[in-house]
Amino acid sequence: MLITPMTPSAPLAGRRIRAAVIGTGAIARGSHLPALAQLAAEGETEVVAAVDIDAGAVEAFCAEGRVPHAYTDLERMLAEQRPDLVTICTPPTLHREQSVAALRAGAWVWCEKPPVPTLADYDAVEAEEGPESGPYASIVFQHRFGSGSAHVRRLLAEQAMGRPLVAHCQTTWYRDTAYYAVPWRGRWQTEGGGPAMGHGIHQMDLLLDLLGPWSEVRAMAGRLVHDVETEDVSTALVRFENGAMATIVNSVLSPDEVSRIRIDCEQATVELTHLYGHSNANWRITPAPDVPGDRAAAWQDFGTDVPSSHLAQLRALVASMRAGERPRSSGADGRTSLELITALYKSAFTDTTVKRGEIGPGDPFYTALHGGAPGWAPAAAPVPTEVSA
Repeated sequence: MLITPMTPSAPLAGRRIRAAVIGTGAIARGSHLPALAQLAAEGETEVVAAVDIDAGAVEAFCAEGRVPHAYTDLERMLAEQRPDLVTICTPPTLHREQSVAALRAGAWVWCEKPPVPTLADYDAVEAEEGPESGPYASIVFQHRFGSGSAHVRRLLAEQAMGRPLVAHCQTTWYRDTAYYAVPWRGRWQTEGGGPAMGHGIHQMDLLLDLLGPWSEVRAMAGRLVHDVETEDVSTALVRFENGAMATIVNSVLSPDEVSRIRIDCEQATVELTHLYGHSNANWRITPAPDVPGDRAAAWQDFGTDVPSSHLAQLRALVASMRAGERPRSSGADGRTSLELITALYKSAFTDTTVKRGEIGPGDPFYTALHGGAPGWAPAAAPVPTEVSA
Protein backbone atom coordinates (compact mmCIF):
# COMPACT_ATOMS: atom_id res chain seq x y z
CA MET A 1 0.00 0.00 0.00
CA LEU A 2 1.39 3.41 -0.94
CA ILE A 3 1.30 6.14 1.65
CA THR A 4 0.91 9.73 0.61
CA PRO A 5 3.81 11.61 2.25
CA MET A 6 2.73 13.88 5.06
CA THR A 7 4.25 17.04 6.37
CA PRO A 8 4.44 17.30 10.16
CA SER A 9 1.17 18.59 11.53
CA ALA A 10 1.65 21.99 13.09
CA PRO A 11 -1.25 21.93 15.51
CA LEU A 12 -0.02 19.46 18.10
CA ALA A 13 -0.72 22.08 20.72
CA GLY A 14 -4.19 21.78 22.18
CA ARG A 15 -4.75 18.13 21.30
CA ARG A 16 -3.57 14.68 22.31
CA ILE A 17 -0.67 13.12 20.45
CA ARG A 18 -1.90 10.07 18.54
CA ALA A 19 0.48 7.15 19.16
CA ALA A 20 0.80 3.68 17.69
CA VAL A 21 2.82 0.73 19.01
CA ILE A 22 4.71 -1.54 16.59
CA GLY A 23 5.45 -4.98 18.05
CA THR A 24 3.46 -6.25 21.03
CA GLY A 25 6.02 -8.30 22.95
CA ALA A 26 7.40 -7.89 26.46
CA ILE A 27 8.99 -4.45 26.06
CA ALA A 28 5.82 -3.03 24.53
CA ARG A 29 3.63 -4.47 27.28
CA GLY A 30 5.98 -3.75 30.17
CA SER A 31 7.39 -0.33 29.28
CA HIS A 32 5.94 1.44 26.24
CA LEU A 33 2.23 0.92 26.82
CA PRO A 34 2.36 1.84 30.54
CA ALA A 35 4.28 5.04 29.73
CA LEU A 36 1.82 5.96 27.00
CA ALA A 37 -1.10 5.13 29.30
CA GLN A 38 0.24 7.40 32.04
CA LEU A 39 0.57 10.31 29.63
CA ALA A 40 -2.89 9.49 28.30
CA ALA A 41 -4.22 9.84 31.85
CA GLU A 42 -2.60 13.27 31.94
CA GLY A 43 -4.23 14.30 28.66
CA GLU A 44 -1.04 14.20 26.59
CA THR A 45 -1.41 11.10 24.41
CA GLU A 46 -3.85 8.53 23.11
CA VAL A 47 -2.88 5.11 21.77
CA VAL A 48 -4.85 4.67 18.56
CA ALA A 49 -3.40 1.45 17.16
CA ALA A 50 -0.98 -1.44 17.52
CA VAL A 51 0.71 -3.59 14.88
CA ASP A 52 2.09 -7.13 15.03
CA ILE A 53 2.55 -9.87 12.44
CA ASP A 54 0.75 -12.22 14.87
CA ALA A 55 -2.96 -11.40 14.64
CA GLY A 56 -3.77 -13.12 17.92
CA ALA A 57 -1.00 -11.31 19.77
CA VAL A 58 -1.99 -7.85 18.56
CA GLU A 59 -5.68 -8.46 19.25
CA ALA A 60 -4.88 -9.58 22.80
CA PHE A 61 -2.60 -6.57 23.29
CA CYS A 62 -5.30 -4.18 22.11
CA ALA A 63 -7.95 -5.82 24.27
CA GLU A 64 -5.80 -5.66 27.39
CA GLY A 65 -4.60 -2.12 26.73
CA ARG A 66 -7.90 -0.77 25.42
CA VAL A 67 -6.28 0.13 22.12
CA PRO A 68 -9.03 0.62 19.51
CA HIS A 69 -7.35 -0.63 16.32
CA ALA A 70 -5.33 -3.81 15.76
CA TYR A 71 -3.31 -4.34 12.57
CA THR A 72 -0.99 -6.88 11.04
CA ASP A 73 0.10 -4.48 8.27
CA LEU A 74 2.22 -1.46 9.23
CA GLU A 75 1.66 0.54 6.07
CA ARG A 76 -2.08 0.07 6.26
CA MET A 77 -2.10 1.29 9.84
CA LEU A 78 -0.01 4.34 8.92
CA ALA A 79 -2.32 5.18 6.02
CA GLU A 80 -5.55 4.74 7.96
CA GLN A 81 -4.67 6.05 11.42
CA ARG A 82 -2.07 8.75 10.62
CA PRO A 83 -0.37 8.60 14.03
CA ASP A 84 1.79 11.46 15.24
CA LEU A 85 4.13 9.09 17.07
CA VAL A 86 5.15 5.49 16.41
CA THR A 87 6.95 3.47 19.08
CA ILE A 88 8.93 0.55 17.67
CA CYS A 89 9.31 -2.54 19.85
CA THR A 90 10.42 -5.14 17.30
CA PRO A 91 13.75 -6.97 16.78
CA PRO A 92 16.61 -4.75 15.53
CA THR A 93 16.66 -6.10 11.99
CA LEU A 94 13.23 -4.53 11.39
CA HIS A 95 13.98 -1.10 12.84
CA ARG A 96 15.31 0.58 9.69
CA GLU A 97 12.41 -0.39 7.45
CA GLN A 98 9.77 0.42 10.06
CA SER A 99 11.36 3.73 11.06
CA VAL A 100 11.60 4.87 7.46
CA ALA A 101 7.97 3.93 6.79
CA ALA A 102 6.78 5.86 9.84
CA LEU A 103 8.85 8.95 9.02
CA ARG A 104 7.62 8.98 5.44
CA ALA A 105 4.07 8.88 6.79
CA GLY A 106 4.79 11.97 8.88
CA ALA A 107 5.09 10.23 12.26
CA TRP A 108 7.82 10.80 14.81
CA VAL A 109 9.63 7.61 15.84
CA TRP A 110 10.67 6.31 19.23
CA CYS A 111 12.64 3.12 18.61
CA GLU A 112 13.91 0.54 21.08
CA LYS A 113 17.62 -0.16 21.29
CA PRO A 114 19.67 -1.35 19.54
CA PRO A 115 18.55 1.41 17.14
CA VAL A 116 19.52 -0.40 13.92
CA PRO A 117 22.17 -3.03 13.14
CA THR A 118 24.67 -0.69 11.44
CA LEU A 119 25.76 2.91 10.94
CA ALA A 120 24.62 2.63 7.31
CA ASP A 121 21.12 1.81 8.54
CA TYR A 122 21.18 4.67 11.03
CA ASP A 123 22.21 7.19 8.40
CA ALA A 124 19.47 5.92 6.07
CA VAL A 125 16.86 6.52 8.77
CA GLU A 126 18.21 9.97 9.61
CA ALA A 127 18.05 10.92 5.91
CA GLU A 128 14.26 10.52 6.08
CA GLU A 129 13.77 13.00 8.93
CA GLY A 130 12.14 16.38 8.46
CA PRO A 131 14.58 19.18 7.64
CA GLU A 132 13.52 21.64 10.33
CA SER A 133 10.74 20.73 12.76
CA GLY A 134 10.47 16.98 12.27
CA PRO A 135 9.37 14.33 12.19
CA TYR A 136 12.47 12.93 13.92
CA ALA A 137 13.51 9.42 14.94
CA SER A 138 14.85 8.98 18.49
CA ILE A 139 16.22 5.96 20.33
CA VAL A 140 15.05 4.57 23.66
CA PHE A 141 17.97 5.52 25.91
CA GLN A 142 15.95 5.92 29.10
CA HIS A 143 18.98 5.76 31.40
CA ARG A 144 19.86 9.31 30.33
CA PHE A 145 16.62 10.55 31.81
CA GLY A 146 15.70 11.06 35.44
CA SER A 147 16.86 13.34 38.22
CA GLY A 148 20.09 11.49 39.06
CA SER A 149 21.62 11.57 35.60
CA ALA A 150 20.43 15.15 35.05
CA HIS A 151 22.09 16.30 38.29
CA VAL A 152 25.41 14.57 37.59
CA ARG A 153 25.41 15.74 33.97
CA ARG A 154 25.05 19.31 35.19
CA LEU A 155 27.86 18.96 37.75
CA LEU A 156 30.19 17.50 35.13
CA ALA A 157 29.32 20.11 32.50
CA GLU A 158 30.07 22.89 35.00
CA GLN A 159 33.19 21.06 36.24
CA ALA A 160 31.86 21.66 39.74
CA MET A 161 33.94 18.68 40.95
CA GLY A 162 36.92 19.54 38.76
CA ARG A 163 37.90 17.85 35.53
CA PRO A 164 36.78 14.25 34.91
CA LEU A 165 39.87 12.06 34.78
CA VAL A 166 39.16 8.32 34.97
CA ALA A 167 35.97 6.39 34.26
CA HIS A 168 34.72 2.81 34.42
CA CYS A 169 31.64 1.55 32.59
CA GLN A 170 30.42 -1.94 33.41
CA THR A 171 27.52 -4.00 32.11
CA THR A 172 28.16 -7.47 33.49
CA TRP A 173 25.03 -9.56 33.16
CA TYR A 174 24.19 -13.25 32.86
CA ARG A 175 22.36 -14.92 29.98
CA ASP A 176 21.98 -18.70 29.68
CA THR A 177 21.55 -20.94 26.65
CA ALA A 178 17.77 -20.63 26.81
CA TYR A 179 18.13 -16.89 26.23
CA TYR A 180 19.97 -17.56 22.97
CA ALA A 181 17.40 -20.11 21.85
CA VAL A 182 15.37 -17.16 20.53
CA PRO A 183 16.23 -17.36 16.81
CA TRP A 184 17.24 -13.73 16.23
CA ARG A 185 19.58 -13.46 19.22
CA GLY A 186 23.33 -13.93 18.92
CA ARG A 187 23.28 -13.37 15.16
CA TRP A 188 24.85 -10.45 13.34
CA GLN A 189 22.12 -10.15 10.74
CA THR A 190 19.23 -9.94 13.17
CA GLU A 191 20.65 -8.61 16.47
CA GLY A 192 23.52 -6.56 15.08
CA GLY A 193 25.98 -7.64 17.76
CA GLY A 194 26.46 -9.29 21.14
CA PRO A 195 26.45 -7.73 24.64
CA ALA A 196 28.23 -4.58 23.46
CA MET A 197 25.30 -3.87 21.14
CA GLY A 198 22.34 -5.47 22.88
CA HIS A 199 23.12 -4.99 26.57
CA GLY A 200 25.98 -2.59 27.30
CA ILE A 201 24.70 0.04 24.90
CA HIS A 202 22.63 1.66 27.68
CA GLN A 203 25.54 2.22 30.07
CA MET A 204 27.88 3.28 27.25
CA ASP A 205 25.28 5.76 26.04
CA LEU A 206 24.91 7.19 29.54
CA LEU A 207 28.69 7.42 29.92
CA LEU A 208 28.91 9.37 26.65
CA ASP A 209 26.00 11.57 27.68
CA LEU A 210 27.86 12.45 30.89
CA LEU A 211 31.41 12.81 29.56
CA GLY A 212 30.88 14.07 26.03
CA PRO A 213 32.54 13.00 22.78
CA TRP A 214 35.02 10.13 22.69
CA SER A 215 38.12 10.32 20.53
CA GLU A 216 39.60 6.80 20.25
CA VAL A 217 39.04 3.21 21.35
CA ARG A 218 41.15 0.07 21.74
CA ALA A 219 39.20 -3.15 22.34
CA MET A 220 39.10 -6.94 22.62
CA ALA A 221 36.15 -9.31 22.19
CA GLY A 222 35.67 -13.00 22.87
CA ARG A 223 33.24 -15.85 22.41
CA LEU A 224 34.02 -17.73 25.61
CA VAL A 225 30.88 -19.69 26.48
CA HIS A 226 27.96 -19.38 24.09
CA ASP A 227 27.70 -21.01 20.67
CA VAL A 228 26.69 -17.84 18.84
CA GLU A 229 27.94 -15.75 15.93
CA THR A 230 28.56 -12.64 18.01
CA GLU A 231 30.79 -12.10 21.01
CA ASP A 232 29.63 -12.86 24.56
CA VAL A 233 32.18 -10.54 26.26
CA SER A 234 34.17 -7.45 25.31
CA THR A 235 36.52 -4.99 26.96
CA ALA A 236 37.67 -1.60 25.74
CA LEU A 237 39.86 1.37 26.59
CA VAL A 238 38.38 4.70 25.53
CA ARG A 239 39.89 8.18 25.44
CA PHE A 240 37.56 11.19 25.51
CA GLU A 241 38.07 14.57 23.88
CA ASN A 242 38.24 16.17 27.33
CA GLY A 243 41.23 13.95 28.16
CA ALA A 244 39.42 11.49 30.43
CA MET A 245 40.24 7.80 30.02
CA ALA A 246 37.74 4.98 30.55
CA THR A 247 37.50 1.21 30.72
CA ILE A 248 34.38 -0.54 29.41
CA VAL A 249 33.33 -4.14 30.08
CA ASN A 250 30.28 -5.78 28.49
CA SER A 251 29.47 -9.36 29.44
CA VAL A 252 26.65 -11.90 29.50
CA LEU A 253 28.81 -14.36 31.47
CA SER A 254 28.54 -12.78 34.92
CA PRO A 255 26.29 -14.46 37.55
CA ASP A 256 26.67 -11.48 39.92
CA GLU A 257 24.87 -9.01 37.66
CA VAL A 258 25.45 -5.27 37.87
CA SER A 259 25.37 -2.10 35.78
CA ARG A 260 27.89 0.46 36.98
CA ILE A 261 29.43 3.75 35.99
CA ARG A 262 32.20 5.38 38.02
CA ILE A 263 33.79 8.73 37.18
CA ASP A 264 36.76 10.04 39.16
CA CYS A 265 37.05 13.82 38.96
CA GLU A 266 39.71 16.03 40.49
CA GLN A 267 37.67 16.66 43.63
CA ALA A 268 35.14 13.82 43.85
CA THR A 269 34.19 10.35 42.66
CA VAL A 270 30.72 9.83 41.20
CA GLU A 271 29.36 6.29 41.10
CA LEU A 272 26.12 4.79 39.79
CA THR A 273 25.34 1.17 40.73
CA HIS A 274 22.10 -0.48 39.62
CA LEU A 275 20.86 -3.14 37.20
CA TYR A 276 18.07 -2.10 34.82
CA GLY A 277 17.20 1.40 36.05
CA HIS A 278 18.26 3.97 38.61
CA SER A 279 16.87 6.47 41.09
CA ASN A 280 18.64 9.10 43.19
CA ALA A 281 19.52 6.44 45.77
CA ASN A 282 21.63 4.56 43.21
CA TRP A 283 24.05 7.48 42.85
CA ARG A 284 26.88 8.20 45.26
CA ILE A 285 29.25 11.18 45.30
CA THR A 286 32.38 10.85 47.43
CA PRO A 287 34.27 14.14 47.85
CA ALA A 288 38.05 14.35 48.19
CA PRO A 289 39.22 14.81 51.82
CA ASP A 290 40.02 18.52 51.41
CA VAL A 291 36.65 19.56 49.92
CA PRO A 292 34.69 21.92 52.23
CA GLY A 293 31.58 20.40 53.76
CA ASP A 294 29.13 22.94 52.38
CA ARG A 295 30.43 22.41 48.87
CA ALA A 296 30.22 18.65 49.16
CA ALA A 297 26.69 18.95 50.56
CA ALA A 298 25.59 20.93 47.50
CA TRP A 299 26.76 18.11 45.25
CA GLN A 300 24.49 15.70 47.16
CA ASP A 301 21.32 17.68 46.39
CA PHE A 302 19.73 15.60 43.62
CA GLY A 303 16.33 17.25 44.00
CA THR A 304 13.00 15.44 43.68
CA ASP A 305 13.56 11.81 42.80
CA VAL A 306 12.61 11.04 39.20
CA PRO A 307 13.76 7.50 38.34
CA SER A 308 15.16 6.72 34.92
CA SER A 309 12.38 5.17 32.86
CA HIS A 310 10.61 5.01 29.54
CA LEU A 311 8.06 7.40 31.05
CA ALA A 312 10.73 10.00 31.86
CA GLN A 313 12.08 9.89 28.31
CA LEU A 314 8.62 9.89 26.75
CA ARG A 315 7.72 13.06 28.66
CA ALA A 316 10.76 14.77 27.17
CA LEU A 317 9.96 13.44 23.69
CA VAL A 318 6.38 14.69 23.81
CA ALA A 319 7.64 18.12 24.89
CA SER A 320 10.01 18.16 21.90
CA MET A 321 7.21 17.15 19.56
CA ARG A 322 5.00 19.96 20.76
CA ALA A 323 7.87 22.43 20.38
CA GLY A 324 8.85 21.09 16.95
CA GLU A 325 12.40 20.55 18.21
CA ARG A 326 14.82 17.67 17.70
CA PRO A 327 14.63 15.43 20.80
CA ARG A 328 17.59 14.09 22.71
CA SER A 329 18.92 10.69 21.56
CA SER A 330 18.15 11.45 17.93
CA GLY A 331 20.32 12.53 15.00
CA ALA A 332 24.00 12.94 15.82
CA ASP A 333 23.20 12.69 19.53
CA GLY A 334 21.61 9.27 19.07
CA ARG A 335 24.33 8.07 16.68
CA THR A 336 27.29 8.53 19.02
CA SER A 337 26.74 5.30 20.99
CA LEU A 338 26.32 3.21 17.84
CA GLU A 339 29.50 4.73 16.43
CA LEU A 340 31.45 3.85 19.58
CA ILE A 341 30.14 0.28 19.50
CA THR A 342 31.02 -0.04 15.81
CA ALA A 343 34.52 1.24 16.55
CA LEU A 344 34.81 -1.19 19.47
CA TYR A 345 34.09 -4.11 17.16
CA LYS A 346 36.46 -2.84 14.46
CA SER A 347 39.24 -2.40 17.00
CA ALA A 348 38.67 -5.86 18.49
CA PHE A 349 38.51 -7.65 15.15
CA THR A 350 41.38 -5.80 13.43
CA ASP A 351 43.69 -5.34 16.44
CA THR A 352 43.96 -1.59 15.85
CA THR A 353 43.10 1.67 17.59
CA VAL A 354 40.02 3.24 15.99
CA LYS A 355 39.36 6.98 16.05
CA ARG A 356 35.98 8.66 16.09
CA GLY A 357 34.76 9.62 12.63
CA GLU A 358 36.89 7.14 10.67
CA ILE A 359 34.14 4.59 9.92
CA GLY A 360 32.04 5.68 6.96
CA PRO A 361 30.84 4.51 3.54
CA GLY A 362 33.41 2.17 2.02
CA ASP A 363 34.52 0.79 5.39
CA PRO A 364 33.28 -2.82 5.82
CA PHE A 365 32.29 -2.09 9.41
CA TYR A 366 29.92 0.66 8.22
CA THR A 367 27.57 -1.96 6.79
CA ALA A 368 28.16 -4.89 9.20
CA LEU A 369 29.49 -4.84 12.74
CA HIS A 370 31.56 -7.97 12.08
CA GLY A 371 33.20 -6.17 9.15
CA GLY A 372 33.77 -9.47 7.38
CA ALA A 373 36.52 -10.29 9.86
CA PRO A 374 37.85 -13.88 9.75
CA GLY A 375 36.41 -15.95 12.57
CA TRP A 376 33.61 -13.46 13.19
CA ALA A 377 31.70 -13.00 9.94
CA PRO A 378 28.91 -15.54 9.42
CA ALA A 379 30.09 -18.52 7.38
CA ALA A 380 29.67 -18.03 3.63
CA ALA A 381 27.93 -14.70 4.22
CA PRO A 382 29.33 -11.71 2.31
CA VAL A 383 29.55 -8.31 3.99
CA PRO A 384 26.27 -6.51 3.24
CA THR A 385 26.44 -3.66 0.76
CA GLU A 386 24.78 -0.36 1.43
CA VAL A 387 21.35 -0.03 -0.13
CA SER A 388 19.09 2.95 -0.48
CA ALA A 389 16.05 3.26 1.69
